[in-house]
Amino acid sequence: MAVALLKEPPFPLPTELGPYRRADYDALPDEPRCELIFGRFYLSPSPTILHQIVVGALHRILDEIADESGGLTLQAPIDVVLADHSVVQPDVLYLSAARRGIGEDRLEGAPDLVVEVLSPRTIRRDRDEKLALYARSGVREYWIVEAIGRQIEFLVNREGRFVVALPSDGAYQSEALPEIELDLAAFWRRVEKKLGR
Repeated sequence: MAVALLKEPPFPLPTELGPYRRADYDALPDEPRCELIFGRFYLSPSPTILHQIVVGALHRILDEIADESGGLTLQAPIDVVLADHSVVQPDVLYLSAARRGIGEDRLEGAPDLVVEVLSPRTIRRDRDEKLALYARSGVREYWIVEAIGRQIEFLVNREGRFVVALPSDGAYQSEALPEIELDLAAFWRRVEKKLGR
C-alpha cells in the first residue's frame, strides 16, 4: 500500500545550482568526508554509535538478500555520482542484479535503493535536498531511518516523486524490488542486542 507523501516539497530547493561540480569534488582530499549536492559542498559529521549499529544491521540484512539475488549492497563511504552537480555517499545502498554494472571505483548513476540514517546535523539534508535529488535521479526506493524513535519511512519513486509505502503485519515488502523484505521487529531486536540491551 502506498500513499502520497507530498505534492510539492515543503522546503525551498535552490532555484539555481551552486558553483561546484564533479571536477571540484574529485580535487578534494579524502578527509574530511563531504558530499556535493546541487553544486554545494556539505561536510559529513562523524556518526554516533547508534547510527553505525543501525547502518551495519541494515547492511547485513540487505547483503544477505543481495547474495541470494545476485545484487550488491554497499555502505558509506562510497561515491555515488548522480549528476555533474551531485556526488553523494549514502549510508547504505542496494543494487539489483540488473544494475550491478553502474560502476567500478564509484557508482555512476542511481542505485535501486538508498538508505539514510538520520543524524541531528543531517536531518534537513536527508529529508530535503537528498529526498529531492534521489527522486529526480531515479532512485527507486529511499528509506529514511530515525534510529532514536525506531522508525523507518519507506519511500517509493513514482514518476520522479516519492510516495510512502506502508509495512503490513510488521514487515515491509518492496514492490519495486520483490526480493527485499524487512521484518521490522526482528530488525530492531538486532539493533537492541548490538546495543547490549
